[in-house]
Amino acid sequence: MQAAISKEGASAPFYLPHSDECEVFTAAHKNKMPLLLKGPTGCGKTRFVAHMAAQLGRPIYTVACHDDLSAADLIGRYLLKGGETEWVDGPLTRAVREGAICYLDEVVEARKDVTVVLHPLTDDRRILPIERTGEVLEAGADFMLVASYNPGYQNILKTLKPSTRQRFLAIEFDFPPADREIEIVASESGLAKPKVAPLVRLAGKLRALKGQDLEEGVSTRLLVYCATLINAGMPIERAVQTALIEPLSDDADIKQGLFDLVAAVYG
Repeated sequence: MQAAISKEGASAPFYLPHSDECEVFTAAHKNKMPLLLKGPTGCGKTRFVAHMAAQLGRPIYTVACHDDLSAADLIGRYLLKGGETEWVDGPLTRAVREGAICYLDEVVEARKDVTVVLHPLTDDRRILPIERTGEVLEAGADFMLVASYNPGYQNILKTLKPSTRQRFLAIEFDFPPADREIEIVASESGLAKPKVAPLVRLAGKLRALKGQDLEEGVSTRLLVYCATLINAGMPIERAVQTALIEPLSDDADIKQGLFDLVAAVYG
């Protein structure tokens, strides 16, 4: 299992704050507290963590959680190398050793044994026991555990137990207000703000369909993709179809309804 790693000193990716989330993150890091980010897909949670890691000058290990992610994937395991067994740290262990930030993206998707591993790191002990090697690692002042999930996808089988949730500080994320989203999409794509504005209006209409025709509203990430295609010369209708319509649904009737919304915005 590979984790995306950003090294200390990397330049901070562009992030436009919605409120005081940067101050909350900084306070959590300073006071050695874990942080939980809640919000819909593509609203900027991962970008926010990468931005804050760079601002704080800390490496970050990002783990995309999934159904098969186990505690061993995070902690480490013995592997055969050259005919001998050798212990290899997982991303969580490396983050604890290095005083880095470990970011577990969509943590509710991981197996239940993962949360058990996190408990001693998310209380006043701040330790990581490694049963296979007999080590007990103490997290330094710079280590921080950050996790995220999308409450819109929760069900009885995919949720965090209260005993886990109440070990974290929490910030709720949502899509930014229209004026800020225009600024974000324009900055990321290079497309002029007057041309970005109708895309953001369209996104608002598509998000209003969440829970009705669509499982999830269009993300800011997809808006950036769409604007980038338009800025590169792709016709608006084709860019919208490729980046905003097809990723949201496979149903022909629903897609036709989405095209009707596009026509209303650009008509």
